[in-house]
Amino acid sequence: MDTIAQKMPATLPWTAWSALAPAAAARAIQTRVAALAPALRSAALTWLRPERELALDLAARRATDPLCGIPYFLKDLFDLGGIPTRAGSTFLDQVRGTPTADSAIVTRLRALGASCAGKTQLVEFASGLTGENPHFGDCPHPLFSDRLSGGSSSGSATLVAAGVVPLALGTDTGGSIRVPAAWCGLYGFRLTPAQEWISDAFPLAPTMDTAGWFTGTAEGMLATWQALVGPASQLANFRGCYLPLSALLPTADLVTDQACTAAAEKICPLADAATQAELLAAWRDAVDAYITIGMSEAYHVHRDWLAPYREHYDPLIWQRFSAAANYPAAQIQAAHATLARMRQAFAKYFLNHDFLILPAVPCAAPHKADCTPELRRNILTLTAPASLGGLPVLSLPVPLPFGLTAGLQIILPHAKSPVVPWLLKPE
Repeated sequence: MDTIAQKMPATLPWTAWSALAPAAAARAIQTRVAALAPALRSAALTWLRPERELALDLAARRATDPLCGIPYFLKDLFDLGGIPTRAGSTFLDQVRGTPTADSAIVTRLRALGASCAGKTQLVEFASGLTGENPHFGDCPHPLFSDRLSGGSSSGSATLVAAGVVPLALGTDTGGSIRVPAAWCGLYGFRLTPAQEWISDAFPLAPTMDTAGWFTGTAEGMLATWQALVGPASQLANFRGCYLPLSALLPTADLVTDQACTAAAEKICPLADAATQAELLAAWRDAVDAYITIGMSEAYHVHRDWLAPYREHYDPLIWQRFSAAANYPAAQIQAAHATLARMRQAFAKYFLNHDFLILPAVPCAAPHKADCTPELRRNILTLTAPASLGGLPVLSLPVPLPFGLTAGLQIILPHAKSPVVPWLLKPE
């Protein structure tokens, strides 16, 4: 195992961060960033708040704030006043200018006592699932530098997994929190589209874009969820079921399938044959619908830049966005019809269930050579249903052999679901 984390200071528990003096917390982050391998630092971090400035910000927080003393990193799709937002690109700040105000989620986190320690890199314009970026380097897995972290929220996930901060903000359109959370062994939470904390982020596909976050522990996830979303209503006897990886992908990786099934069986039973058949039938065209809606919306965001800035784009992403200009209207209409059918199927499912569990990834964190169109489609087979459903998802890590990880998606009917504290509270 080629381990970057072995060079890092010991990981601090969630409560230890809030107990640190402001100057000590700011110093700890600088020390941890300095200990990162240069390739990881370049691929994961785009801006680091000066140590003294962060210490003063942490000191300004009230002890009664629920996230008092917690430093976090911010995916570089969200704005910080006075700091360029580049979205993993080399030119966005040139065409958009430097923001003068903070994004709504930054304002809310400040009110809750958290302090922004810096901004993180991502797959260019958030259009990717494996953490690749030709401009700043592919983002390596924090424990296995020959593998990738996952994306598009690659920097945020990697820096939490490496112990640099206890919390990081990301976004999730087609799995950009769920996938890196699974591969980096993290807890993740994705909110819902059109919610206030995603509305002022730089968009990929607004119909499916969501905000969310990563933590390294269940304790940190519960504390952040309670501060940002909760509290939940009190319920008991939760009803849910699990669809195994082998049902979704006939050529599924056996080790990942077995590990995810074992983890899910501790929570709920396998879906019965009728439920499984109904859901799979509703999701039959999910990947194609996701790609059609997502890329056609991305084209409309980027259409004025695709010609003049062609040489500045990642060629693969330029091709994805440009190709969508030629989608027939009938294809786009069919994709939206699929989305509507899927949302109806989920609404029916949640009449009698409180959650649904799916695997989050089809395999362990990939090597660069594994990042093929087939892998992308396999990932979307797992993640596109919740994306098109517009549903919130809690991601739980699942251990695999040799220190690798996968994850479970706990798909919920609403973000305040009491399933969240039920799953995260210690026994």
